[in-house]
Amino acid sequence: MWVTTQAFRMYPTHRQVFIEHLEHYVKESDYPGLDVFICTADPYKEPPMGVVNTALSVMAYDYPIEKLSVYVSDDGGSKLTLFAFMEAARFAAHWLPYCRKNKVVERCPKAHFGSSNPSRFPETDQIKTMYESMRVRVENVIKRGSISHDYITKQGESEALSRWTDGFTPQNHPSVVQVLLENGKDNDATGHGMPNLVYISREKSTDSPHHFKAGALNVLLRVSATMTNAPVILTLDSDMYSNDPQTPLRALCYLLDPSMDPKLGYVQFPQVFHGINKNDIYGGELRHVFEVHMPGMDWLAGPIHAGSGGFFRRRVFYGCPSETLEMNQGRQVSHSIKSREVLEMAHHVAGCKYENQTKWGRKMGFRYGSLVEDLYTSCLLQCEGWKSIYCNPKRPAFLGKSPINLHDFLNQTMRWSVGLLEVAFSRYSPITFGVQSISLLSGLCFAHYTFWPIWAIPVTIYAFLPQLALLNSASIFPKISDPWCWLYVVLFLGAYGQDYLEFVLSGRPTQRWWNHQRAWMMRVLSSFTFGLVEFLLKYVGISTFGFNVTSKVVEEEQRKRYQKGIFEFGVPSPVFLPLTTAAIINLVAFLSGFAQACRQRSIEDVFLQMCLAGFAVVNCCPVYEAMAWRRDQGKLPLKITVISVVLAWALYSASSMAF
Repeated sequence: MWVTTQAFRMYPTHRQVFIEHLEHYVKESDYPGLDVFICTADPYKEPPMGVVNTALSVMAYDYPIEKLSVYVSDDGGSKLTLFAFMEAARFAAHWLPYCRKNKVVERCPKAHFGSSNPSRFPETDQIKTMYESMRVRVENVIKRGSISHDYITKQGESEALSRWTDGFTPQNHPSVVQVLLENGKDNDATGHGMPNLVYISREKSTDSPHHFKAGALNVLLRVSATMTNAPVILTLDSDMYSNDPQTPLRALCYLLDPSMDPKLGYVQFPQVFHGINKNDIYGGELRHVFEVHMPGMDWLAGPIHAGSGGFFRRRVFYGCPSETLEMNQGRQVSHSIKSREVLEMAHHVAGCKYENQTKWGRKMGFRYGSLVEDLYTSCLLQCEGWKSIYCNPKRPAFLGKSPINLHDFLNQTMRWSVGLLEVAFSRYSPITFGVQSISLLSGLCFAHYTFWPIWAIPVTIYAFLPQLALLNSASIFPKISDPWCWLYVVLFLGAYGQDYLEFVLSGRPTQRWWNHQRAWMMRVLSSFTFGLVEFLLKYVGISTFGFNVTSKVVEEEQRKRYQKGIFEFGVPSPVFLPLTTAAIINLVAFLSGFAQACRQRSIEDVFLQMCLAGFAVVNCCPVYEAMAWRRDQGKLPLKITVISVVLAWALYSASSMAF
């Protein structure tokens, strides 16, 4: 694992753009069209108001209105989400001119009005009242699960919502394509045009595969091609709102620069998370990925796509660079996106049978075969010859949410681990990638990601085997006097020392580093172990798995505990069992080893095993606290504690016979 990380550190690349120079290369009227894709899947796990805030933040970009379109994919097929965007379309008529007139920087309404030092303009109170009114209506609808007739103000809205009949379910329904705003026909409160806003819920059928997020993105690719067909595409997660209105211009500085490699396929911005507590107890900022790995890969073929914040040339999804040269500018669509023929074609390409006997998902669009469609697709794009660039401006381009409870954190990582294993054992494995791209370092970089879950095996062994040996008075490590003992020590301190030094030099406190390494061990011991088992079961045909959406809903008491740095357990989930079982065994083993050392007055035989157990015990302090002392709702459920004690006793009994 340590060796593969060195490929990222060979030649880190940091770039800077100068937006003021863009006008020397292209006029604003010649900017390429920009289609923004936003995906959501469950109105109860991903509250529609969060998705609405993301959409409004990009609709207010400093970009020619006539060239900007926002497409929202609702994979949950919920009329509640459609209603929320009907409300958003009305509010946008006031929000966009407000941002334009006052040169607002934070163009996400929630972030703008919730700022600790909000900007005050003459219209601020009025616009905030409109926003709060919209928020209350949307949240009331979500709470009730139905839409009051009093909220329907236009005939077209009633017709759109009437498609949700008794037989309409999230897993089985026809395609829905609703144009909420059309540039050239819908104007804001000041008479200026507005960007296109389109709601899409692709057709679902229980007898057709849907390929999770990759399938939803491919539907967006096809529907947008029938309507606007912009040459540049931005992909966003539902909670990843724009934090800088000039972000598209930063991307154009690369995409339109004549000195850049013509094979440049996409520009990737980092995911930056807001609301993370002071010491980041779950390691949610993903510092290694966005501050070490991405700059390191930029020097090679380019960074991976991180699932959000990627500006793509549309043509990258249709073949290798040499095959798509004629698509460089894109086919501009001039007809009304509300015309009958356009809507008929849009519904057709959103059908669940459309991809049958086509190259979609294999040679075209986002690729199928892995739950981490972002990494898998970017890997295959680089195999085809496309390059990418990492753009990390001082002001974060996008801000999103990171899980603030341990259960969501571990489940999210488990989903990633299954997807990574699917990539690792696909026909386009990292080894194949390294050969095809004629870059061993690129292969090592992808191997670092795709083989993450494999490390669950040695970490699990080290979390249990030496400690069980210690409980049985057995020594499996070298003695202190043995030179091999110091090899263990040097390797451990060297790897941890490098990691710690990087954290300190980046200005982060020691406590945050400690939490990060603990979160890494929790991921490996729990998420990666479960992910590895689930993948193997699926591989032999015993089990299948689906895409579980990470919940964005946060209770107030849970938020308060998180801000205090208190771990959130709360639910009796199996993902906690490896952590709690390891915590019990390591604590008992450390006390047993200490007792043995006191009786024998020698610690030489069990020094390394005691160090390992002691290191685990210190890391498990939040687990012990949740087991024994806490009384709040975030404590560890008694059921999990009891099962863990039984498992620990069973492992000890089995080890007694083995040793």
